[in-house]
Amino acid sequence: MTTPTKPIPEEENANLFQMQNAIRSNAIQNDAGKEEKEMIQVPVLSMAPMEGVTTRVYREAFRRHFTGVDRYYTPFLAATHTHHFKQREKREIEPYTENLVPQILTGSSEDFIWAAKYLREKGYREVNLNTGCPYPTVFTKGKGAGMLQDPGRLDAFLDKVFSENDMPGISLKTRIGITDPSETEVLAEIFAGYPFAEVIVHPRVREEYYTGNVHREAYEVFREKLHCPVAWNGDIKSPEDADKLLREYPGTGHIMIGRALISDPSLARQIRGGGELTDKELRDFLEDLRLSYAEVLFGERDVLFKMKEIWSYLGGRFAKYQRALLDIKKSKTIEEYQDALNIILEK
Repeated sequence: MTTPTKPIPEEENANLFQMQNAIRSNAIQNDAGKEEKEMIQVPVLSMAPMEGVTTRVYREAFRRHFTGVDRYYTPFLAATHTHHFKQREKREIEPYTENLVPQILTGSSEDFIWAAKYLREKGYREVNLNTGCPYPTVFTKGKGAGMLQDPGRLDAFLDKVFSENDMPGISLKTRIGITDPSETEVLAEIFAGYPFAEVIVHPRVREEYYTGNVHREAYEVFREKLHCPVAWNGDIKSPEDADKLLREYPGTGHIMIGRALISDPSLARQIRGGGELTDKELRDFLEDLRLSYAEVLFGERDVLFKMKEIWSYLGGRFAKYQRALLDIKKSKTIEEYQDALNIILEK
């Protein structure tokens, strides 16, 4: 491994989004029936990148209606040999947006370096490398979690990247291996050799996708071995989950939340001690989102597809409305969609 010939200045790296490991001053309370409630500091909360879901349209609508999220990550931007981003990818990052971290997907160090420098020119001081995506279309090409299959190749990739001059800060979103949590040890040793701005750990192996218990012991391995901030991603579905994590791993400075935040857009607010989601604010958000999609998509069918995708996450909150949820899924017009919505979120 080599040391970067021109690393990011120490003071600049320390200030990335007010430091990746900074603990926010907000506090949440754990009511365990004690006369005096113990206080726990809430870390940075971020929205995870989700392909096709957490796009600019969704993020901007979310910001208009909900609080509690400090940082956002783009769905992955594919860095290829063409050294050009597609127009839909450019819309994710242009114009520059505060508190947004572009995520890059590639198996090529040269293509990553091009993308990182391109994004730095656009004003982004941090980029995120995806070594976590488990889906076959990505994995079989040696990208995403596919990069974890060959530790030697991964090490060589990182060596080239961190030897390059004039790069932005580089963070990593990773799984803990392909088939066995024991792979964590080798990966942690590799990652410890490079000056990452942050490593975000989803403590599951690739073959587990998003199911089964997370491997908390693997998260601890990364915390012990790495010399940079280590963040948590996975299975934070309630304020109680966040509270438990922070008590078990004090000093965790960043929690990334994905599907649970789409299922309950008020979750980050609740973790900070705010109120639960109301039907009215969800209705207002969904209407804003629908109209925003209509401005950039081509016709009613495309808009309906996006709204149905959002409802595939929201539906779990409304189990008693199975018929109306099915009507949303089967709707062919905005009017049919709205009729079903009105049953679930009564006016």
